Amino acid sequence: MSNYSVKAENINKTFGRRLIFNNLNFNFLNCGIFGITGPNGSGKSTLVKIIAGVNAPSLGKIIHENEGEKIIPEKLHNHIGFVSPYLFLYDEFTAQENLSYTADIRKIKLNQEKVDYLLNEFLLYNRRHDSVKTYSSGMKQRLKFIFALMHEPQLVILDEPTSNLDEKGKESVYKIVEEEGKKNIVIIASNENQDLTLCHSTLALEDYKNQN
Repeated sequence: MSNYSVKAENINKTFGRRLIFNNLNFNFLNCGIFGITGPNGSGKSTLVKIIAGVNAPSLGKIIHENEGEKIIPEKLHNHIGFVSPYLFLYDEFTAQENLSYTADIRKIKLNQEKVDYLLNEFLLYNRRHDSVKTYSSGMKQRLKFIFALMHEPQLVILDEPTSNLDEKGKESVYKIVEEEGKKNIVIIASNENQDLTLCHSTLALEDYKNQN
């Protein structure tokens, strides 16, 4: 089990005069599966981007710590795995080439044994040398999970993780999510009941729309 934590202190986000959420606090520790829910447009993607350090809050702060030490923003990508429908893949590369290239960018040694395990779990091993442009939308979504998990992050952030997936694909995702939740922090942003049943606790963004 990791000794990782991510904490929100009085987070507020606005776009112009539009309030997305206000006075939002949480503290996720060590391991477990935590949900962020709300209807479309409620700010789920905005919040997970703030947690991941991609966007900044309007007020408040997010604090990441590992083994009691604060993580600087420049090193945050080493600790986080992120899955979302809007992440980019290189369609002209094979799955294996995409993964190798990503490892080079992160300046990490590719753990091929881990990658092969994930390719098997996400039903892509036999297609690993095929160009990603030949993949279905569901296959591309499953490949994004391998990108997120290949470096064994302590915090896994999943934004609408089962979009474009059939039942077999969802089963693969739920199995891995439960495995990761036993040793790491997993955050799921979704309004799908099946996704949220995995969560130990859920934060509803509709509770944080008050201006006061």
